[in-house]
Amino acid sequence: MRTMCLLVLCLVFPAACNPAEEPSVPDNPARRKLPPPFSTGTMSVEEAIRARRSIRSFADQPLTDEALSQLLFSAQGITEPRRGLRAVPSAGATYPLDLYLLTADGVFRYIPADHTLESVSTADRRKELAAACLGQSFVARAGAVFAIAAVPARTSRRYGGRAMMYIHMEAGHAAQNLHLQAVALKLGSVPVGAFDDAAVARILGLDGVNTIPLYIVPVGVPQ
Repeated sequence: MRTMCLLVLCLVFPAACNPAEEPSVPDNPARRKLPPPFSTGTMSVEEAIRARRSIRSFADQPLTDEALSQLLFSAQGITEPRRGLRAVPSAGATYPLDLYLLTADGVFRYIPADHTLESVSTADRRKELAAACLGQSFVARAGAVFAIAAVPARTSRRYGGRAMMYIHMEAGHAAQNLHLQAVALKLGSVPVGAFDDAAVARILGLDGVNTIPLYIVPVGVPQ
């Protein structure tokens, strides 16, 4: 009788037979699957901290999919699937940040849930972004540009007037992970905070009100 009850339970409620199993994310043909990120490297965090410098001169060379995967994961990847926790701390695990990638292939939004890229535009908009960054031409020459945006409502629903302070902290956490991961990959990066908010929002396809740009990080092969 007990065996029969267990069989019925498994047929009706399959998750009850394996409660630790996470539901899979369905395949989405509109998204570009990234290679899985690796968990070990050849450089220690101490070495990366010591070696990090702002690099503004980049070779005309795209980044590999493996490098893009690792950089995106370092900034917003899910490191604890059971609870959906990410690579950087977030106030109340509200995760207000959205991460965008600009390359020669277009503009993409990173989807942490299944480690994919969702296409926003198929146009290379790095030159436009450089102009929006007050003419900082090195932005256009980077093999990849990462743009950190935020949806403040995700955090303000819980923390009210303190939300933006927490969001800015989180953007800093994500950017620092990007910079240190770039060093570990023998790539160069530079923080960019001087830009026309409205122009950057248009380039990324944001409304500039509910979702706002906060931080830009060009990454490339140092020249």
